[in-house]
Amino acid sequence: MTIDERLRAFGLGDEDRAAWEASGRGDFDAWLLDRVARRPQGARAREVYGAEDVHDFARGAILGALALAPGDRLLEIGCGGGLLLREALETGAAATGVDHSEDMVRLAAEKAPGAHVVRASADALPFPDGAFTAVAMSVVFFFLDDPHGVLAECRRVLAPGGRLAVYTTAPELRGTPAAPEPFASHGHFHADEELVALAAGAGFAGARVVNEDGGQLLTARA
Repeated sequence: MTIDERLRAFGLGDEDRAAWEASGRGDFDAWLLDRVARRPQGARAREVYGAEDVHDFARGAILGALALAPGDRLLEIGCGGGLLLREALETGAAATGVDHSEDMVRLAAEKAPGAHVVRASADALPFPDGAFTAVAMSVVFFFLDDPHGVLAECRRVLAPGGRLAVYTTAPELRGTPAAPEPFASHGHFHADEELVALAAGAGFAGARVVNEDGGQLLTARA
């Protein structure tokens, strides 16, 4: 397939072709993963991540596990279009989101105007120790090159007893529409027991994984 054909396969067009040419990068697959999912940018990304049903399965599982209430302080890492932040605010909790895509920071601020949304990296969170009572990641963990470092940061910013909920993609979904190529080869899959071990190694207690048809929900407490 030509580059134009591959762009069209992901719903991308002239704006994205121009962004690829301006990037100066040599690895088209890695650039495409950033553009579409890891660091979403452009009109198509705003359309996808602003859709009301995007990752609704993950959002529902995370919010069900966290059971947010007034007085909670939620941090969502990789907040995308801000829909989880918006639903968190509806529970009476305070909500903060971080993303390393400027487009997603702007979109999340529009979708969840009561949330505090900043551009930041998951492995260097710009918050003090114990600032939050809950941390969430929705379809983000797959993209992390240093999962232990990110979980350690989550543990640092959580108050004692704070809750963690991470929804990610299991290895058995490699090559399916949930984790297609070329993205599958650039992402990071973890077996259920590996997720538990990563959380425990980062200082979390009571880590467990519920795996439903390849959708993994990791929960733990600080």
